Amino acid sequence: MKKIFALSLALILALSLAACGGKKSTTLKVAASPTPHAEILNQCVDILKEQGIELVVTEYSDYVVPNTAVEDGDEDANYFQHVPYLDDFNAERGTHLVSVAGVHVEPMGLYAGKSDSLDAIPDGGKVAVPNDATNEGRALLLLEAQGVIKLKDSSNLASTPKDIAENPKNLEFVELEAAQVPAALDEVDIAAINSNYALGAGLNPVEDALVIEAADSPYVNILVVKEGNENSEAVQALVKALHSDAVKDYINSTFDGAVVPAF
Repeated sequence: MKKIFALSLALILALSLAACGGKKSTTLKVAASPTPHAEILNQCVDILKEQGIELVVTEYSDYVVPNTAVEDGDEDANYFQHVPYLDDFNAERGTHLVSVAGVHVEPMGLYAGKSDSLDAIPDGGKVAVPNDATNEGRALLLLEAQGVIKLKDSSNLASTPKDIAENPKNLEFVELEAAQVPAALDEVDIAAINSNYALGAGLNPVEDALVIEAADSPYVNILVVKEGNENSEAVQALVKALHSDAVKDYINSTFDGAVVPAF
């Protein structure tokens, strides 16, 4: 009788453990810029929760730590950058990060500071631009497209002020960390600002920018992981969630053209 009871108890315990382990919970840690990346990721929390995945979003205000955190394994993925920046980062720092999926485009814009238009910029005027290689080149290409300057090589995405061939107004370029550019508006004539930082500073890229990149910009913001983790079930589940109609509708209705879905 004792043997039968013991066997029954063991069977009940085994079944209970099996039932509890039927849906294993997974945590997926993603580093992101506050706006709009973290906001977009937050739309995926409930979608992933239904699949037993806890999405933990950590906000970063710079363009370096989110990558080193993924490289070091402190974060599983990040969402804040475009491919040209990622390629440059890997080349310079020897990291092993790869793009998993494109999500959206944030058109870069030129914003008025002391000058209220491009034509009003005085001789020797100051222009604030991001100081990271790809975004600085992107800003200079935008200025070139408006006829403000002319570059030696318009195909060079990593152009710097040293690569300017013609500068009719003798503009002075103030190179700042991308996140700090909006704060410099009062000190410069115009500034080239990434849309995520413009939004974070209370600017509306569609309404406030003097000029904005076209929606077909090649600078698509991507979900990034360390090489070898591309096919993780949790990562692929996040890709599917980010490419859902719910997220597309959220982007379109929330950002009204300042952030454009790329899927």
